[in-house]
Formats: sequence, C-alpha cells, structure tokens
Amino acid sequence: MNIGIVCYPSHGGSGVVATELGKQLAQRGHNVHFISYGLPFRLHKFYENIYYHEVDTPNYPLFKYPPYSLALANKIAELIRYEDLDVIHAHYAIPHSICAMIARDIVKKPGLRLVTTLHGTDITLVGNDPSFQELTKYSIEGTDGVTAVSKALRQETIETFDIQSNIEVVYNFVDVQEYSRQLNPEVNLDHGGERVKNIIHISNFRPVKNISNVIKIFYLISQEVNSRLLLVGGGPEECLAKHMVQELKIEDKVLFLGKHDNIVPLMSISDLLLLPSVKESFGLVCIEAMACKVPTVVSNTGGLPEVVEDGVNGFLAEPDDYRTMAEKGIYLLQNPGIHQEFAERGRQMVEDRFNAEAIVEQYLDYYRSLK
Repeated sequence: MNIGIVCYPSHGGSGVVATELGKQLAQRGHNVHFISYGLPFRLHKFYENIYYHEVDTPNYPLFKYPPYSLALANKIAELIRYEDLDVIHAHYAIPHSICAMIARDIVKKPGLRLVTTLHGTDITLVGNDPSFQELTKYSIEGTDGVTAVSKALRQETIETFDIQSNIEVVYNFVDVQEYSRQLNPEVNLDHGGERVKNIIHISNFRPVKNISNVIKIFYLISQEVNSRLLLVGGGPEECLAKHMVQELKIEDKVLFLGKHDNIVPLMSISDLLLLPSVKESFGLVCIEAMACKVPTVVSNTGGLPEVVEDGVNGFLAEPDDYRTMAEKGIYLLQNPGIHQEFAERGRQMVEDRFNAEAIVEQYLDYYRSLK
C-alpha cells in the first residue's frame, strides 16, 4: 500500500507513535509518505520506502497568520494524485484530519481510505475548546475510520462530542527489540563512583505533566533513599522546576538533561519512572520504561490504568497524592526482590500487549477493513 501519514514532527507522543508506525509499515514493504512542516525527529537516518514531504506555508502580507492548514491540505491533495495514496492516516484531529478531508474531497480518488487517530490533547484540550469543538466533531464523524489510543480516550471522546460512529481502540506500542534494558549503556553521569538509585521523569514539562509533584515526590524519596532525579525534556514549566529544586536545596541530586532522541540508555540506568500527570490518555513513556524493566509510579487517571496494573508492575495513585507516590517509590527502591518482580512483569506486559508486531498488524487489518 501507499500510505500517507500526517503528524507533528515534535517530541510529543503523537509524533513519536506516528513516526514509529511509519517505520514499521515500511519494514513490511509498504511505501510511507510523511507529511509535515518539519522532518519527524525519529527519522534521523535514511529508511527504505519512507519519503518526507515538507509543507511550505506562503507568507503573504495579506495574511495576519500563515495559512498552514490550507497549505497542508493542498500538499496532501498533491500526494493523493501523484503518489497514488491508498490510505491517509491523520494523527491528531485538528488540523490534520480536517486537512485530509479537504484533500480527499478535492481529488475524489476511488478507494482512498482516511483514518484519524486520536491521541489525547486533540480531544481533551484543543478539540474541547469552543473555538474548535464543532470542527473536531465533524472531523471524527467525517473520516472513514477513527482509532483512539485507549479505552478511556474513546469513552471521553464519545461523551464530549456525542459521537455515534464507531471508534476502534488501538494501543500505542514499542519495538521490544529496540526498547530493551542495555547491560552497558553509553551514559556518563558520574557520581563519584557512588551507587545511587536513578529516578527518571520524561515529558514536555507542560502543566498537565504536574512537574511540581515530580519534584515533591523525589524530595521525599531522597530523604529515605540515596537517589537522584533525571529530568528529561523541557518546556514551559522548566523554570518552575529549577526554582523548586533550589528552594528545596537538592541541586546536587537533580539533573536537567534536556531533550533526547534516544532514551533507551537513560532508561537502562534508571530504577523508577515517575509520571504524576493530571491527565494522560495513554502514557507512552510508561511502556518505554516497562520495556526497559523500569517499574513505574503513575497517576490513576485516563488511560494509565490500562497500562500500569496497580501492585503488579507498578503503582497507581491520585495525581495530587504525592506522598503516596513517594511511599510507593521508597517501597520499591528499598525492596530489591519486589523491584525485580515488578520489572519483569512490566517487560512481560509490554511484550504481550504493546508489542509493535501485534499493534502494527492491527492497524493494517483496520486499513483493509475500511470501504
């Protein structure tokens, strides 16, 4: 098949999943065309059967804002015509799904299938904004097939927009060959030769990620366990996090590592993942951690309970209950046998439920089922 994938090129979960899906489809012999304003960051080298098409946005004095959505719709229409696309897979409802619908209506190619995958904030934040609510509902009901990354997101979408059409749940995934704990990771975070427990948090540091609670949880853990916090990523609340670290006088225990394209080496030196998000439609970083045998302590919200089984491969707590999260983290870090059991069960769950081999085939079957 010739498959067009419309996505954001950034470090967010939707862009990561879209890019990894494209790579997996290409490995199976399909031609994959990525369409975006920038090269997806996971496409850092040449991949056979993968093509990138940059969207150029005209910037005329007449326009107060560059009309990216119109330029994107035009680019998708060009590719339907000249690359003979069989499927357009739009990741994120606004604006990608709407743009794909416009392109489909322009070209009117028989047999073309349009799929929209809902990732979370396109429903809970962007789509729920009154400025976009009608458009979001229109895009969901107007595409040939719609998938959501968790049961929780599917239910929230149905309730928020009164959706009558079917939404298929297709979970996020990782390549378990690539995401596996490395015995000798190439990471140099010297701590004077002293063995400390590494606690990791990876996000875009937006308010929804609850970065202040990450700091509070770690502070309590650090009082009981010789540990340090690895903060990976960056965003609007990075300054808040640094200020809290200074206030608590734990600068020597917290490392701000910035954004990393390859997080497997960092996961491989980590002992615990913290994710106290206010909202999380799936929690891709959880299965990335679990695949690398890192137990998790996360929020009991959104799709996270579908990923983390409380007391089996990790712990769940309410987003603002940072004291309970700290207690659970201390418990795991102070009990090596239980920590190992959680690590093994987490890896097994990823292999059984979130393995790329199974999920990509689910997407292919879904493409073929649409008429």
